[in-house]
Amino acid sequence: MNIEETPIKNLLTITPKKYNDSRGHFFEQFHAENYEQVIGTDILLVQDNVSKSKKNVLRGLHIQNDHPQGKLVSVLQGSIYDVAVDLRKESNTFLNWHAVKLTDKNFKQFWIPEGFAHGFLSLEDNTIVHYKCSNLYDPSSEETIIWNDSTLNINWPTSEPILSKKDLGGISSSEYIANV
Repeated sequence: MNIEETPIKNLLTITPKKYNDSRGHFFEQFHAENYEQVIGTDILLVQDNVSKSKKNVLRGLHIQNDHPQGKLVSVLQGSIYDVAVDLRKESNTFLNWHAVKLTDKNFKQFWIPEGFAHGFLSLEDNTIVHYKCSNLYDPSSEETIIWNDSTLNINWPTSEPILSKKDLGGISSSEYIANV
Protein backbone atom coordinates (compact mmCIF):
# COMPACT_ATOMS: atom_id res chain seq x y z
CA MET A 1 0.00 0.00 0.00
CA ASN A 2 1.17 3.52 -0.74
CA ILE A 3 0.85 6.12 2.03
CA GLU A 4 0.84 9.85 1.29
CA GLU A 5 1.09 12.28 4.17
CA THR A 6 -0.81 15.53 3.77
CA PRO A 7 0.17 18.98 5.09
CA ILE A 8 -2.10 18.24 8.08
CA LYS A 9 -0.73 15.84 10.70
CA ASN A 10 -2.44 12.41 10.87
CA LEU A 11 -4.54 13.06 7.75
CA LEU A 12 -3.48 10.45 5.17
CA THR A 13 -4.16 9.37 1.61
CA ILE A 14 -3.79 5.60 1.26
CA THR A 15 -3.69 3.67 -2.00
CA PRO A 16 -4.04 -0.10 -1.55
CA LYS A 17 -1.96 -2.38 -3.76
CA LYS A 18 -4.05 -3.51 -6.72
CA TYR A 19 -3.59 -6.78 -8.61
CA ASN A 20 -4.69 -6.86 -12.26
CA ASP A 21 -5.18 -9.81 -14.56
CA SER A 22 -7.28 -10.70 -17.59
CA ARG A 23 -10.40 -11.09 -15.39
CA GLY A 24 -10.21 -7.63 -13.83
CA HIS A 25 -8.57 -6.61 -10.56
CA PHE A 26 -8.38 -7.37 -6.84
CA PHE A 27 -7.30 -5.29 -3.88
CA GLU A 28 -7.62 -5.47 -0.14
CA GLN A 29 -10.06 -2.71 0.90
CA PHE A 30 -9.20 -2.96 4.59
CA HIS A 31 -6.93 -5.04 6.84
CA ALA A 32 -7.02 -3.94 10.49
CA GLU A 33 -3.41 -4.84 11.37
CA ASN A 34 -2.00 -3.10 8.29
CA TYR A 35 -4.07 0.04 8.84
CA GLU A 36 -3.15 0.19 12.53
CA GLN A 37 0.53 0.21 11.50
CA VAL A 38 -0.11 2.98 8.96
CA ILE A 39 -2.24 5.12 11.25
CA GLY A 40 0.05 4.48 14.23
CA THR A 41 -2.62 3.52 16.71
CA ASP A 42 -5.13 0.77 17.41
CA ILE A 43 -8.30 1.39 15.47
CA LEU A 44 -11.65 -0.21 15.80
CA LEU A 45 -13.91 0.59 12.89
CA VAL A 46 -17.46 -0.15 14.03
CA GLN A 47 -19.78 1.18 11.32
CA ASP A 48 -19.77 1.17 7.52
CA ASN A 49 -21.74 3.78 5.58
CA VAL A 50 -22.55 3.93 1.89
CA SER A 51 -24.08 6.86 0.02
CA LYS A 52 -25.10 7.27 -3.60
CA SER A 53 -25.19 10.80 -5.02
CA LYS A 54 -26.00 12.72 -8.16
CA LYS A 55 -23.41 15.04 -9.67
CA ASN A 56 -22.96 18.26 -7.62
CA VAL A 57 -24.43 16.81 -4.41
CA LEU A 58 -22.43 18.22 -1.52
CA ARG A 59 -22.62 16.39 1.81
CA GLY A 60 -21.13 18.06 4.88
CA LEU A 61 -19.26 19.49 6.63
CA HIS A 62 -20.11 17.11 9.50
CA ILE A 63 -18.42 16.41 12.83
CA GLN A 64 -19.47 14.56 15.97
CA ASN A 65 -18.31 16.17 19.21
CA ASP A 66 -19.24 13.78 22.05
CA HIS A 67 -18.67 10.61 20.03
CA PRO A 68 -15.98 11.62 17.51
CA GLN A 69 -15.53 9.54 14.38
CA GLY A 70 -12.41 8.70 12.46
CA LYS A 71 -13.33 7.84 8.85
CA LEU A 72 -11.70 5.79 6.12
CA VAL A 73 -13.34 7.06 2.93
CA SER A 74 -13.25 5.44 -0.51
CA VAL A 75 -15.25 5.57 -3.73
CA LEU A 76 -16.80 2.41 -5.19
CA GLN A 77 -18.23 4.13 -8.27
CA GLY A 78 -17.70 7.61 -9.71
CA SER A 79 -15.63 10.36 -8.09
CA ILE A 80 -15.67 12.91 -5.28
CA TYR A 81 -13.81 15.95 -4.06
CA ASP A 82 -13.29 14.93 -0.43
CA VAL A 83 -12.55 17.56 2.22
CA ALA A 84 -11.35 17.32 5.83
CA VAL A 85 -11.14 20.37 8.13
CA ASP A 86 -8.86 20.25 11.17
CA LEU A 87 -10.92 21.24 14.22
CA ARG A 88 -8.42 20.02 16.83
CA LYS A 89 -7.86 23.20 18.88
CA GLU A 90 -4.38 22.09 19.99
CA SER A 91 -3.26 21.43 16.39
CA ASN A 92 -0.81 23.67 14.52
CA THR A 93 -3.14 23.33 11.52
CA PHE A 94 -6.36 24.23 13.37
CA LEU A 95 -8.98 25.42 10.83
CA ASN A 96 -6.86 24.29 7.87
CA TRP A 97 -8.45 22.02 5.31
CA HIS A 98 -7.17 19.51 2.80
CA ALA A 99 -8.95 17.97 -0.18
CA VAL A 100 -8.33 14.78 -2.14
CA LYS A 101 -9.98 13.55 -5.33
CA LEU A 102 -11.14 9.98 -4.77
CA THR A 103 -12.32 7.93 -7.74
CA ASP A 104 -13.23 4.39 -8.65
CA LYS A 105 -10.17 4.44 -10.92
CA ASN A 106 -7.44 5.77 -8.59
CA PHE A 107 -8.49 3.51 -5.65
CA LYS A 108 -7.31 6.12 -3.15
CA GLN A 109 -8.65 6.15 0.38
CA PHE A 110 -8.71 9.14 2.72
CA TRP A 111 -8.03 8.55 6.43
CA ILE A 112 -9.70 11.33 8.42
CA PRO A 113 -8.95 11.04 12.15
CA GLU A 114 -11.24 12.07 14.97
CA GLY A 115 -11.40 15.85 15.41
CA PHE A 116 -12.00 16.71 11.76
CA ALA A 117 -15.12 17.93 9.98
CA HIS A 118 -15.77 15.99 6.78
CA GLY A 119 -17.62 16.72 3.58
CA PHE A 120 -17.54 15.77 -0.06
CA LEU A 121 -18.82 16.88 -3.44
CA SER A 122 -19.96 14.26 -5.94
CA LEU A 123 -18.27 14.93 -9.30
CA GLU A 124 -20.37 12.43 -11.31
CA ASP A 125 -23.89 11.03 -11.35
CA ASN A 126 -24.37 7.76 -9.47
CA THR A 127 -21.28 8.18 -7.33
CA ILE A 128 -21.12 5.60 -4.54
CA VAL A 129 -19.04 6.49 -1.47
CA HIS A 130 -18.09 3.99 1.23
CA TYR A 131 -16.67 4.97 4.59
CA LYS A 132 -15.75 3.03 7.68
CA CYS A 133 -16.18 4.85 11.00
CA SER A 134 -14.43 4.50 14.35
CA ASN A 135 -17.58 5.36 16.31
CA LEU A 136 -21.29 4.89 15.81
CA TYR A 137 -23.37 7.68 14.32
CA ASP A 138 -24.96 9.82 17.02
CA PRO A 139 -27.28 12.52 15.63
CA SER A 140 -27.41 14.30 19.00
CA SER A 141 -23.62 14.77 18.87
CA GLU A 142 -23.39 15.93 15.25
CA GLU A 143 -22.72 19.49 14.14
CA THR A 144 -22.80 20.81 10.59
CA ILE A 145 -20.54 23.62 9.48
CA ILE A 146 -21.82 25.47 6.42
CA TRP A 147 -20.10 24.34 3.21
CA ASN A 148 -19.21 27.88 2.08
CA ASP A 149 -17.88 29.20 5.40
CA SER A 150 -15.91 32.38 4.68
CA THR A 151 -13.25 31.66 7.32
CA LEU A 152 -12.47 28.20 5.91
CA ASN A 153 -12.72 29.41 2.29
CA ILE A 154 -12.83 25.89 0.84
CA ASN A 155 -12.24 25.82 -2.89
CA TRP A 156 -15.15 23.55 -3.87
CA PRO A 157 -15.18 22.79 -7.63
CA THR A 158 -18.79 23.98 -8.03
CA SER A 159 -20.72 27.17 -7.46
CA GLU A 160 -24.15 25.54 -7.26
CA PRO A 161 -24.08 22.45 -5.05
CA ILE A 162 -27.16 20.37 -4.28
CA LEU A 163 -27.56 20.41 -0.49
CA SER A 164 -29.82 18.76 2.06
CA LYS A 165 -31.93 20.88 4.39
CA LYS A 166 -29.58 19.96 7.25
CA ASP A 167 -26.47 21.02 5.31
CA LEU A 168 -28.11 24.28 4.18
CA GLY A 169 -28.67 25.09 7.86
CA GLY A 170 -25.03 24.61 8.87
CA ILE A 171 -23.36 27.07 11.23
CA SER A 172 -20.17 29.08 10.65
CA SER A 173 -16.83 27.77 11.86
CA SER A 174 -16.64 30.64 14.37
CA GLU A 175 -20.06 29.67 15.78
CA TYR A 176 -18.87 26.06 16.01
CA ILE A 177 -15.67 27.05 17.85
CA ALA A 178 -17.61 29.24 20.30
CA ASN A 179 -19.89 26.29 21.18
CA VAL A 180 -17.21 23.63 21.69
